[in-house]
Amino acid sequence: MSLLLTEDEIRSVLDMENSIQAVEAAFKAYGEGRVNMPPKAYLYLPKGDFRAMYGEIKGFNGGGICGLKWVNVHPENPDRGLPTVMAKILLNDPENALELADMDGTCITNMRTGAAGAVAAKYLSRIDSRIAGFIGAGQQARTQLAGLLRVRAIKEVKVYDINKGRAVAFCNEMSEIHDIDINPVDTVTEAVKNSDIVTTVTPSRKPIVNLRNISRGTHLNAIGADAKGKEELDPLILKNSKIVIDDWEQASHSGEVNVPLEKGIISKDDIYATLGEIVTGKKGRTNDEEITVFDSTGLIIQDLALAYLAYKLCKDENMGEEKLFLSRR
Repeated sequence: MSLLLTEDEIRSVLDMENSIQAVEAAFKAYGEGRVNMPPKAYLYLPKGDFRAMYGEIKGFNGGGICGLKWVNVHPENPDRGLPTVMAKILLNDPENALELADMDGTCITNMRTGAAGAVAAKYLSRIDSRIAGFIGAGQQARTQLAGLLRVRAIKEVKVYDINKGRAVAFCNEMSEIHDIDINPVDTVTEAVKNSDIVTTVTPSRKPIVNLRNISRGTHLNAIGADAKGKEELDPLILKNSKIVIDDWEQASHSGEVNVPLEKGIISKDDIYATLGEIVTGKKGRTNDEEITVFDSTGLIIQDLALAYLAYKLCKDENMGEEKLFLSRR
């Protein structure tokens, strides 16, 4: 039997705390070599694209899980009253291929990306980080902020968006949810300057954050670059920082590092570590002066970890609808 789960059902059982724990476990599995994960495949369309992501986590929660996510990115969708990102996930048992769940993946995509940013900040930002700068005030900024607040005692958040009204609306909404100082600013420079942690969540195809505005000891979560040709950071930031990626195969062709790599500005030798290596303690921040960058492209193992968590929690609560898709003969 396959459990059909809607976005509302999944949202009711996932929170940022259990999402961070699940995503951290996924990166631990990556660091220990317990994942089977081909790079994502892209279907490019006139108004956006679809990505097919599939993989396996071995020895996860006493067994193993595998599955597939079909997810889109259509930047013009908000103008149509639709989300930029929508997704479906199929969760399977790798031992016999039986489907465990057929589930909405939109909430999981947002939560796992925010959780990954939180895991990176937990291990790579300075413990005394108190000021955060956000570039981009879309849907993903919400979970990035929620995740960040779970791992660091942030007291002030500065938000820039190319659409000032969106930044204002974001700050007003987030100020009601989180009891901290959250304010819009007029420029990228204002958002970045003197910030301990900088999060970029834009679809930019040219650098928007410059090295000259980055303080020593800053940690940056580069979230927006998730396809070939996208970049948000001045390559000089990468040249002067410890670069941590989620996965080489994905980051090299679709992450923040993809354009600088193609232009020869940096090479594979400039990559300091994967987040899996950081989580397992093989590498890490060594002093409070260094700049660190996490290049997040989003891995299927993050989706699988959260999908399995949601599946188990919903099943325990008798949520969802069970369907028999396979007729045994």
